[in-house]
Formats: sequence, structure tokens, C-alpha cells
Amino acid sequence: MITIKSDYELSLMKVAGKIVYDTHQYLKPFIKEGITTGELDKLAHDYIISRDAYPSCLNYEGFPKSICISVNEEVVHGIPGKRKLKNGDIVTLDICACYKGYHGDSAWTYPVGEISEDKKYLLEHTEKALYEGLSKIKDGVRLGDISNAIEEYACKHKLGVVRELTGHGIGNNLHEDPDVPNFGKKGTGPVLKKGMTIAVEPMLNLGTRKIYILDDDWTIITGDNKPSAHFEHTVIVTEDGCEILTGGDNIE
Repeated sequence: MITIKSDYELSLMKVAGKIVYDTHQYLKPFIKEGITTGELDKLAHDYIISRDAYPSCLNYEGFPKSICISVNEEVVHGIPGKRKLKNGDIVTLDICACYKGYHGDSAWTYPVGEISEDKKYLLEHTEKALYEGLSKIKDGVRLGDISNAIEEYACKHKLGVVRELTGHGIGNNLHEDPDVPNFGKKGTGPVLKKGMTIAVEPMLNLGTRKIYILDDDWTIITGDNKPSAHFEHTVIVTEDGCEILTGGDNIE
């Protein structure tokens, strides 16, 4: 069931979203060659706790760390640990925070030092695909319009669209109805209504759209080991657009 959030619920989600955004900003200066993904995870955990929130990923369905950190060919759900970032890597930080029972969720892919032109292209157009999708959101549109906009943009730029993983509704649960695929047909799917909250998150690959899961039962990588990027915002559906909760314009 897709829920419409009350003003009170939205007020809590705005705080959660702001905490997620601020955590990204806090971590950005630390994304350098030599730092381990485990060190980034600890920094994120401590920062989220300092904001009177809780890292939603920690122990979520058994996930052992506070944020997901995925490097290069890792699409999503990378488990932070001893891996050191290297110059030329790209790294996705997928950060979720729970504030008074309500969640915010945002992923962003960052360059480590100087990256290749191919990786720059992937990051640029995956981020733009996110905003193509967000541009279609408003009261009364079909969810498929968002999915179609992302897919068309990705295909135009010859990027592989991961189909097995989707965006999602969000609120007092981290994952709620509806699923928000990154592919689909215009005019299909549920009708969006003012007050709904969703996380839109294109995951696009430089090569094949195919993916598989590693033996840790969490980390998902591309089928051809080429890089993947992931950009995500949590938003509120409004009468004439959407309000981004995990962006810099969301002020507590």
C-alpha cells in the first residue's frame, strides 16, 4: 500500500533527509586515496549518531555496517571493510538515516583523485538521469513516466540500466511501496499523489546491464566488471513537482 504522509511525518522526514545530506557533505573531504571503506563507515556512523539519528542500514536484514560503500564495478550493497581507495576509483556512498522513526536515503558516486574520461562520463550521465526522472514527478502523473524518463536518457547515452534493483517508497520503513524501476513505459503504474514520498535511484553501468551477487550475499557487481554509478534522492511528491529532502535546499 502506498501511503500519503501527514505534515508531521513529512517534518520528520525532512530532518532525516537533511541528516543524510549533511553526512554526505561531512564525508566528502575524506574520500581520498588511502582511506579504507571501513574508516568511512565509522565516520558516517559517528556523525549520524551525533545528529540524534540512527544509521538505517545497520543490521537491516542482517547488513553488518552503517552505510553501503561500493567501489568501481560494485553496483550496490558493498560492505565496508579493509579495502583502501585508490586514485582513479569511483566510490558510491549509500547513506540512510532514521530520525524519530522516519528515514532518509541518498546515494552518490564520487571520484577518488583523477578518474578516467569513461568514469567521468558515467558519473555525469547517471546523475543527469536521476534529475530526468525527478523532473517528471508531480501530483497525478504515473510512476512509469519517471521510469521511462530514466531509461530513455540512459539508453540515449549507451549506459546499461540495472533492472533487478529499483527505487522505492520510503517513510517509517526504509523500503515501502511502490517500487520505482529505472525502466518502463509512460502512462503505466500507480498514480502519484501529493504527500507521497519516494526514493528515486538510477543505477547505471558503463557496459552490460547484467549483474550478479558475490559470495558475501550482499555485494552486487556488474557482469562484465565495468564500472557502475548510483545516484539517489528521497523526495516528496508535490502538486506541481517534487521536493528533494536529501539535497542542499532542505533546511531544518
